[in-house]
Amino acid sequence: MMAILIDVREYPEFANGHIHDAQLVPLGTIEQASEAWDKSAPIMLVCKSGRRAEQARKLLAAKGFEALSVMPGGMDGWAAEGKPMVKAAHRPWAMERQVRTVAGSLVVATLALGVTKSRYFLIATGLVGAGLVFAGVSNTCMMASALARMPWNRPAKGR
Repeated sequence: MMAILIDVREYPEFANGHIHDAQLVPLGTIEQASEAWDKSAPIMLVCKSGRRAEQARKLLAAKGFEALSVMPGGMDGWAAEGKPMVKAAHRPWAMERQVRTVAGSLVVATLALGVTKSRYFLIATGLVGAGLVFAGVSNTCMMASALARMPWNRPAKGR
């Protein structure tokens, strides 16, 4: 029996290159999505490097799934071997690029408003900076979480 291939990356990553027949089930949704899956069916999990796929494997194993595996090297390894990848017609920017663009725009806008309108806008500039420091230290980005929910970061309906 062939393993079901589950890609646990977010849509922007998946859209920029995935394995043919891979099913997109982002890590944050896998617990709910897996409720309808056969726990004895072989499942191969893949992400960019293997870290998120391993998290998904542990989560599914705790739920009683029996035949789980993680693709060695993830999509980075797949691409390095020159294996074929499918690219979606709708490919949003990478999440990191979106975060840098939004954070930079907020800093420039609040700084300009702080200089020209009211110094209170400089508080927002500081908050953006503090948020970026927190994201770096904790490896958790609230801005990326918010951007991931935007319509351009989701697969188009009917595709």
